[in-house]
Amino acid sequence: MAEKNNLSEIEAEDQKIIENKELNLFESLIPVVILMGLLAYNIFFVEGQEWFGQYTNQFILLIGGGIAAIVGFFNKVSIKTMLEEVIENLKSILIPVAILFLVGALAGTWLVSGIIPAMVYYGLQVLSPDLFLPVSVIIAAVISIATGSSWTTSATVGIALVSIGSALGIPAGMIAGAVISGAYFGDKMSPLSDTTNLAPAMAGTDLFTHIRYMFYTTIPSVLIALIVFSILSGSIETTGNADVSNLLTVVNDTFTITPWLFVVPLIVIVLIVFKTKPLIALGAGVLLAVILAFIFQNDILNSLTSSKFSTILNAIFTDTQIETDNEKLTQLFSSGGMQGMLWTVYLIISAMIFGGIMDGIGALAKITKSLLSVATSIFGLFASTVASCLGLNIIASDQYLAIVVPGKMFKKAYEDRGLAPENLSRTLEDSGTVTSVLIPWNTCGAYQSSVLGVSVADYFIYAVFNYLSPIMTLIFAAFNIQIRRLIRK
Repeated sequence: MAEKNNLSEIEAEDQKIIENKELNLFESLIPVVILMGLLAYNIFFVEGQEWFGQYTNQFILLIGGGIAAIVGFFNKVSIKTMLEEVIENLKSILIPVAILFLVGALAGTWLVSGIIPAMVYYGLQVLSPDLFLPVSVIIAAVISIATGSSWTTSATVGIALVSIGSALGIPAGMIAGAVISGAYFGDKMSPLSDTTNLAPAMAGTDLFTHIRYMFYTTIPSVLIALIVFSILSGSIETTGNADVSNLLTVVNDTFTITPWLFVVPLIVIVLIVFKTKPLIALGAGVLLAVILAFIFQNDILNSLTSSKFSTILNAIFTDTQIETDNEKLTQLFSSGGMQGMLWTVYLIISAMIFGGIMDGIGALAKITKSLLSVATSIFGLFASTVASCLGLNIIASDQYLAIVVPGKMFKKAYEDRGLAPENLSRTLEDSGTVTSVLIPWNTCGAYQSSVLGVSVADYFIYAVFNYLSPIMTLIFAAFNIQIRRLIRK
């Protein structure tokens, strides 16, 4: 996930795992149990998240962090130690937060410039409703392999696919699930992805051995996902050709539609492929979209506010709503700009505070070591690794920690069992990288939900590739399929 880039391979090797001999497993789990209980109660019993307005989940994470701090205080952990870990966590999300704000600006400027409407206009003509979902998986996978980033994929073609599919009457959760499945397949298999580089670095193998070894579990998972999405596409009643023709007319009457508008997303993707820093690539996307808005969409710019510059500033920083003769398109052609990303930014900050305190008091190390202690068989070792990665995605709210911590903790155990390091690196990716997006308060889940405009709860069941990947790695371990042994010299 190249945008985040908060841990390089060298930095990952030096990442400290804090242990606390004073802390026991029961105490380590107290903040987790309370956090999960409050989140579950809020989801299932509190309608509309009314405890603290729209920021209930953020406050719950902060409450969990406070409880973790109390546990740490009673186990001889200084406030300074906890604060240091929180600060380290917050420093690690500076780039992701900046990217989130740029994505908000990108969505707003791509709307008023006509880029997103053009994607919808041409996409409605090209993409068949009968194969829309599996084709979306393939498109997202290709872009993600090329860019090495599920984040960039969602911020570009992902937004377009959700808009096009919604216009066809396909449930947004299904489309988001297809996009995420393809994006994380590509992210996982691309040599440009930082998580794909991080996992072998932690396990002690090389990048291309790692990628080749992932094929065994990843290809079956994505093929099953494609079959599922093909079945879903065939079972959906879409709006039909007449409705699509009407939508095309409305889009064409509202915006100036031209293929030249595709120059901007193409430039952004090329910049990412050539390893341009994400902030520069996305910033270029915003700037170029503003230029195209002045060239092609004068009527739109004049109709929204008293001046063109005010319209552009609103698109970048606040909200934009473009009225059309079709209610469905009016809903699609709206954006919250940078302001629309604040909820996600606050969620990520709250999650990093909770994860930092949990790491600072030694709870993350204690929970992981406890999982390792029950791994009495080869399958148990793989299962403990999967559980550790999933648990850290939930507790620490960060996929990088979900790779780094288990990678450091389990590396020697795999060696002692005579297992090649690529077994560990593959398991870290199958269960750490791809499941992060299934956790609403994880940085990845919060990002994808905000960018695609679909809640994690709505796309969770349709993110087939993501929850199938850890299951597949356990199946291979249970039946001893492609479990490579160390060659002793």
